[in-house]
Amino acid sequence: MSRSHSIQASITEIAKHFGVEPVPDLEAASEIVEGLHGLVVMAKDGRRLLKSMTWGFPRHTHESQLRGETPQRLGLVANLINPMWDKLVVDPRYRCLIVLTHFGNPDGDEGSKTRTWFSVKDQPIIAWAGFCRNTPEFGPFYAGMTMTANAAIPPTNDRMPVLLGPHEYDLWLQGSIRDVIRFQHREPFAADRMIVDRTEDRWRSGAAPTKLAPQLALL
Repeated sequence: MSRSHSIQASITEIAKHFGVEPVPDLEAASEIVEGLHGLVVMAKDGRRLLKSMTWGFPRHTHESQLRGETPQRLGLVANLINPMWDKLVVDPRYRCLIVLTHFGNPDGDEGSKTRTWFSVKDQPIIAWAGFCRNTPEFGPFYAGMTMTANAAIPPTNDRMPVLLGPHEYDLWLQGSIRDVIRFQHREPFAADRMIVDRTEDRWRSGAAPTKLAPQLALL
């Protein structure tokens, strides 16, 4: 599963790719981990909207509530029948496209893990199939659906984000629960479409991936 994602593209580039109006006061973060703000695209009244939201659905345990602790953030959706997700995933109102150019996993031995970044050769701005909500207590937040990884992702993980092609955006945002299930259990993006950047940066360094400017020129 992805433990981090990054946006190495401008708001103008993102708006053009998704067919939305640019939002000048939004910023594309260089790295997003659970609890930080990322960018998503939602559909409302026949239009796509670009929004800033926090990555991770808040989850309180009984013990954490008693101790007054900040809730955990869950940014990944693997089991659609889990009670945390089962009512949510059937309703298109709670679907979104998570904006990213890279997703990252820790790589290597415990205690000396480094950052490995994954991107897509022919799709420099990527959409990750996501779910979102907005509550009075926590504001807007989102999580991304995961699937069995292609051969490019191991040994960093055996799962990966459910990535979408531009022709699939509307089906994800408006489709049925059968479509959601089909997306999760279909074949992932082919391994030979992936760019794998194994860096020497320590996992907790905060270092961003390299922006691939020539690829963005293909948009």
